[in-house]
Amino acid sequence: MTVLVASDLDRTLIYSANALALTGPDTDAPRLLCVEVYESRPLSYMTETAAGLLAELGDATVFVPTTTRTREQYRRVSLPGPAPAYAICANGGHLLVDGETDHDWHARVSARLAAECAPLAEVRAHLEQTADPAWTRKHRVAEDLFAYLVVERGLLPEEWVKELAVWAQNRGWTVSLQGRKIYAVPGPLTKSAAMREVARRTGADLALAAGDSLLDADLLLTADRGWRPGHGELADADWTAPGITALPERGVTAGERILREFLGVARSAR
Repeated sequence: MTVLVASDLDRTLIYSANALALTGPDTDAPRLLCVEVYESRPLSYMTETAAGLLAELGDATVFVPTTTRTREQYRRVSLPGPAPAYAICANGGHLLVDGETDHDWHARVSARLAAECAPLAEVRAHLEQTADPAWTRKHRVAEDLFAYLVVERGLLPEEWVKELAVWAQNRGWTVSLQGRKIYAVPGPLTKSAAMREVARRTGADLALAAGDSLLDADLLLTADRGWRPGHGELADADWTAPGITALPERGVTAGERILREFLGVARSAR
């Protein structure tokens, strides 16, 4: 029995300091392991217990980090356990095999985007024209595939996000608000398509997935079983579906719970 585990990273398995959600007494806080350093500063964490669980999971399954991060951003992350043979970056736009880009896969994705949705240049121009500098901190393009803004969340007008979502949908794009970032992503650019490709190559008999954002919904629906934490876009929308487990845990402890769920199902399947 080959079990494939495709999991989102940020705010699912790994957490920034602001996303840890440690609400109990300091004396009860879990020990943390830093798994990402950026510009010589610690950036992302998981609990030490979660780190041990992830190492076990890497030995027992085909573990596939599945992220909207660019390849450069993904390579900053040092996950415990064996190096994954596959990783999905840029929301499915890039498939890494033993750490190297699969250029054939990227070419297939690029051809589909060109045929099925509005070009990136149009979306980028719209963001630059409509995003108010009063609450917009950065404009970014990721891997020449999608765009995102870094915003001041407290000043961000909710109506603007809704209007952007409608505008983007009419052009074949999806909008996702995650923390201080607003993503505009082509509809055909999905984590699920890349996961299906990895499942085909590995001959996986069972696929498990986890994620917290709208961009993870297709991944969860494609897997045989999926989990979402008690925080994030999907939790805020009270989103669920058959085969999806909505966990109550929030923050870094949710990452630990997700890994326990993965391991429990993988062990039972084997």
